[in-house]
Amino acid sequence: MLENINYNTFVTAMTLTTLAGLSTVAGAFVSVIAKGNNKSTLAWALGISAGVMIFISFMEIVPESLSELHEMFPGKEGRIYGFIAFFAGSGAVALIDRILPGHTHTRCPHVPDTDISSKTFDKSVMERQGILLAVAISIHNFPEGIATFIAAFEGLDIALPITIAIAIHNLPIGIAIAVPIYQATGKRSKAILAALLSGLAEPLGALVGGMILMPLWTDAVCALMLASVAGVMVYISFDELLPSALKYGRHHAVIGGVMSGFILMAISLELFH
Repeated sequence: MLENINYNTFVTAMTLTTLAGLSTVAGAFVSVIAKGNNKSTLAWALGISAGVMIFISFMEIVPESLSELHEMFPGKEGRIYGFIAFFAGSGAVALIDRILPGHTHTRCPHVPDTDISSKTFDKSVMERQGILLAVAISIHNFPEGIATFIAAFEGLDIALPITIAIAIHNLPIGIAIAVPIYQATGKRSKAILAALLSGLAEPLGALVGGMILMPLWTDAVCALMLASVAGVMVYISFDELLPSALKYGRHHAVIGGVMSGFILMAISLELFH
């Protein structure tokens, strides 16, 4: 796997990560120019995104990681290392969620309603909430950026679905950041800029993570990181994507989206393998 590390692969990894991160701008742009929104479509898309990430984690990334670790550490040792790495990835994101201010699922902060029904609200408080959310999500985007970056070294068949899934995931995040800032200031440019800066945290996370990992890169490190990436994606799917999708759509519509993601990923893996 070390032979996969070269300049072209590095550029591809950074490009995919940047595209995934910048989808926050698309969400922000839509939220400040659209008069309405199609919640059912968004719920379906989020369900598909979760399905893609869950399926590829358990059907491709984890088995690949465990297989490689088994070759280096025969017996149960390799599997134990892989499981620890998986839960370490999930635990890292859970810790970030825990320490970030204002993170709660009683009312999903990542996907707020884009319609402000109340005619009276504190604009300064709303703007502060938008900026705080942008900072919090920027921190949260770091592991997603690293996940996409590392996946690119396994090949486009794995990296592209992850990139698309994270890009879909970032659309409502862009809405979440832009809406309160736009409602408070009336400035589209300020709202879109906040979403842009938050989205850039993903390629920044990939770059920082890459600089740290590349000098230490071995087959064992790669296998462990793949298991960690799977843990990150599974946690994000259950902690953010599915709750956000259920907030927007009916239960069966969301499940339909998840199953569609499973099917699309299964077809994709068969076509590219």
